[in-house]
Amino acid sequence: MNVGSKHKKRAVLPSRPDPPSVDQILEDINRAAPDDPVFSVPEPEQTGQDRARPSDRDVELRFQQCRQYLELNEQLQEARGRLLRQREELRAAGEQLKNDVAEVKGQAL
Repeated sequence: MNVGSKHKKRAVLPSRPDPPSVDQILEDINRAAPDDPVFSVPEPEQTGQDRARPSDRDVELRFQQCRQYLELNEQLQEARGRLLRQREELRAAGEQLKNDVAEVKGQAL
């Protein structure tokens, strides 16, 4: 039994940074240039099999599809925000209507 190992101090490791938010990721993607390596298709490795390399047209099509998806996703997020605000406005209007109805009923008696 090694007595010395019980008294070793553990090194304090730095904490991990928080992962990026969805907004940060989308902002990064939106700022990417069309020739960004992330959007390029790497050359297939030579393994004895002939793999079909996507044409530049196919790569551009995929890139445009990604851009369109991101734009539509942003529009959906904006619509979601508008719907949440409108729902809250409707809820507040419903509460006000209930109060007004109760007041009118109280005056009618």
